[in-house]
Amino acid sequence: MTEPNTPGDGRPGPIRVVIVDDQTLVRMGLRTLLESEDDTELAGEADDGRTGLDVVRRAAPDVVLMDIRMPGMDGLTALREITADAALTDVKVIMLTTFELDEYVFEALRNGASGFVLKDSAPDELLQAIRVVADGASLLSPSVTRRVIDRFSARDLPAATPHPELDRLTEREREIVAWVATGRSNDEIAEELVVSPATVRTHVSRAMVKLHARDRAQLVVFAVQSGLTQPG
Repeated sequence: MTEPNTPGDGRPGPIRVVIVDDQTLVRMGLRTLLESEDDTELAGEADDGRTGLDVVRRAAPDVVLMDIRMPGMDGLTALREITADAALTDVKVIMLTTFELDEYVFEALRNGASGFVLKDSAPDELLQAIRVVADGASLLSPSVTRRVIDRFSARDLPAATPHPELDRLTEREREIVAWVATGRSNDEIAEELVVSPATVRTHVSRAMVKLHARDRAQLVVFAVQSGLTQPG
């Protein structure tokens, strides 16, 4: 479990969050939640993707809570704009969804989202999600990863298209990336391969650099798209 960030604990101040959701009550609830914690603060909010994108560009927050489905510019389009903007490289996006297996979840991950949370998640779960992503990790638990991959199985995805940098991976890195795509944690992979978790972390980090993956969530997407989902 990732420990919550607190002001002065390796971070110059609270985690700055922008909320983008077309539902007034959802924004109000999230705003109240952020303001109730010492290590989070509201950096801005918007009720549609276009306005949200403007707010994000002005505020350059640490984390964006982005609704997937919105009128006008939807969350996916706004996400693509954010991840394509070199000035917003450090901005992490968490997608908000009503359904655990929303049809757009895989597309969101493919386009650089650091993870997703359900709108009816418990307050402490949502705060933990913000802290985990702000700390540089991806919000894609092993169980959620497995469900996403099951949902977007071979029959739902187009034919495998190897990542253009896939050949840069060593055989061991390819193997471990394939294990990552099964939804297993570093500790679980280490147990399967009889190596240390630190060794797995090293291979995962190197693979992310070589494939230009923003985080573990996007690494899973690259693995699935490349057909690296059947270890061994």
